[in-house]
This record gives sequence, C-alpha cells and structure tokens, in this order.
Amino acid sequence: MTRPPLAIVGGGILGLAVAGSLHRRSPGLPLIVLEKESEVGRHQTGHNSGVVHSGVYYRPGSLKARLCVEGRGRMVEYLRKHSLPYEECGKIIVATAAAEIPRLQELRRRATENGVPAVTWMEPGELQRFEPAVTGLAALRVPGTGITDYRAVARSLREELESDGVEVRREVRVEGGEVREEGIVLQTTSGPLEAMHVVNCGGLYSDRIARSLGGNPSVAIVPFRGEYYLIRTGRTDLLRGLVYPVPDPELPFLGVHFTRTVTGGIEVGPNAVWAMAREGYTKTTVNPREVAWALTYPGFLRVARRELWTGAYEMLRSLDKATFLRDLQRLVPSLEERDLAPGGAGVRAQAVTSGGQLCDDFVIDEGPRSMHILNAPSPGATASLAIADYVVDRLAASAGRPLG
Repeated sequence: MTRPPLAIVGGGILGLAVAGSLHRRSPGLPLIVLEKESEVGRHQTGHNSGVVHSGVYYRPGSLKARLCVEGRGRMVEYLRKHSLPYEECGKIIVATAAAEIPRLQELRRRATENGVPAVTWMEPGELQRFEPAVTGLAALRVPGTGITDYRAVARSLREELESDGVEVRREVRVEGGEVREEGIVLQTTSGPLEAMHVVNCGGLYSDRIARSLGGNPSVAIVPFRGEYYLIRTGRTDLLRGLVYPVPDPELPFLGVHFTRTVTGGIEVGPNAVWAMAREGYTKTTVNPREVAWALTYPGFLRVARRELWTGAYEMLRSLDKATFLRDLQRLVPSLEERDLAPGGAGVRAQAVTSGGQLCDDFVIDEGPRSMHILNAPSPGATASLAIADYVVDRLAASAGRPLG
C-alpha cells in the first residue's frame, strides 16, 4: 500500500528548500509541494530586493541571527555551484544624525557577536572615499553582503526536486483540511489529498492555512507593501554597492535604501505601507474581507494606535514622490526627482501578536500533524536553506524518530 506523502504547502523559496532538505535527509520519504500559482516564487520570493544578507541587524541568539549567518554561507555556495547570478558588492549602513551613532555602534556589536566577518567602522572621510555620493557622520562597511535573483533560485530548486522525482504540483490551492488519526486530508482546488504530515510555508496566508488545518497560530499576518523606485539609466554608476540608513530599532523594517541589482540597475526603497489586501501589490488593490478582518484583529489595532504617526508618514511617502526623495537625499544629497522612475512593489508577510507586537524573529509553530512557518520575512530568503534544515530537525524531533 502506497504511503501518503508529506505535503509542503507553498512553492516559495522556503517551501522548496524544506522539500529539498527532507528529500536529502530521507530519500525514500514520499513528498509533494503544492503551489497555487503557475510558477514557483511568485510572491515574497520574487518581489524582494535580492539581497544576500550577512546577519548584522539581528539580536544575538535569535533564530534570525543564527540562521542568517549560516544560511548566507549556504546560499552563496548554492549560487556558485549552480552558476546563478551573484555579486558580492558589499553594503554600508550610514548614520546621518548624531542620535543614530549609538544605534550604529550597537549594530557593530551585534555583527561581532553574530560572527559576521570583516565589518569595519568608517569615519566621514573614509566613507566619502569609498562612496563619493554618500554623506554621513559615520558608517559600517559590511563587505560580505551580496545580491542575487531569488526567483531564479526558486526555479533552480524546483528543477532539482523534479529531476529527483519530487512532485511540485502548481496551480493547486489548499483551502483547508481535516486532521484524522492517520494523517490530514487536504481540501484543494484539484480535489482532496491525503497527507501524512503538512509543512505550511504559505507566506502571506500562512496563519489562515494553519487555522484551517486545526492549528492555533500564536500570531496573525498583517501585510505591508514595500514600494520601490528605480534610478534612471545614466545614473546607475552613482553607487558602488548597497547603501542603507540606520534602522529604527523599534520596527522590523530597514528603512528606504539603495540596492544594486544583478541586472545592473539600482532600486531605492522600500517603504512599509499597510496593504489593504494580502497580495496588494498596488495602491488600488483592496480586498474588503481582508480589510475588515484587519480592522477587527486586536493586534493590528494596537499596532495602528501605537504607530499612528509612523503609519501616516509611510502613507505620505507612498503618495508623495518628493517626500520619498527627501529621505533618500539624507544619504545621497545629489539625487534629484528626475532620477527616480517608478519601480515594482512587494508585500511583506509580517506576523503580529494579539498584543500588538511586530514579531522581529522567525516564528514556527506546531499543530496537529503539521508545522507552520508563520514569520519568515527578510532575511528569510538568505536563510532559507538553513531554516529548512532547522524545520526538518524539528519535524524529526516531534516524530521521535528519523523521518522516512
């Protein structure tokens, strides 16, 4: 009798990495990946800035700190092995006000404690020699930060899985499931599917999927849209590498920054605007049911009240190009409005507790015959191969025996 498969819900970079880790660990384990779109990596994986992070920002001892540093090395190795786009252009984090200096010093401390190599402090003169267009009081140089194309990584992971006989079933949406003694019967748009266990990598819908499978997720997903501009052709030699501001330590966002791309351009952004749809990639995309849910979720209402002025400013920056430009000019004063062309946007699946805390670490919950990755935004793509092994370790520990 054929055993039912272990099902991975979500064909983003993390779901595919989990499937790959499971297959390497237990080659005889039947697996299936379920993806609702016609191709993998269509949402958070394909709408980010493509940065391979080094691990500077994250609280020492956190999952983000540990898995980002490990995952960065694993990701670079994978990119080189498979001849995927990669450039180690480095990054600088720039303090433009005196109040930011202590926060920059804290980032240097975190980098040291997290084991990020070769991070150096730069005074204004050295900063100007390194990035002549950038102005600041001090900066950290992080040479190990790089750029790639995560959508290409996702396609590569899919191709590897399929060549090894693992089914990646696309255009199949999971709509719920019933937990039974012997497994879970998933209700999908292509009919019922019996699975022995489920790993939920559903990103923007991960909390809903968890609840539909009998779980009681500790957080809920609130979507934040991040909008980008592109530096116009002819000005893309403005910067040598990536340029970031010192982030607000109270928020899990990095602030608008300058990111070189593997195609030779420069993106600037993103901001962080509440998206009125979980897949709200444009200002005009509104899902009334999802808006109504957010306005009744206590965690979102607490965040909205606490961050009222921050949210209002982000909305202004979204609607007013001149305001967006002023924030960029704090880092690069020579930038002009005519240098900015409309770019794309992504939506961050930000986990929020019912008490109104914006989760600043990866969140992974267990449910009946299921495991749910509920918060894996940046550096989730960088750390994806390491997160996948961590999830598989937890699955094996939960089962009390090797998988397969």
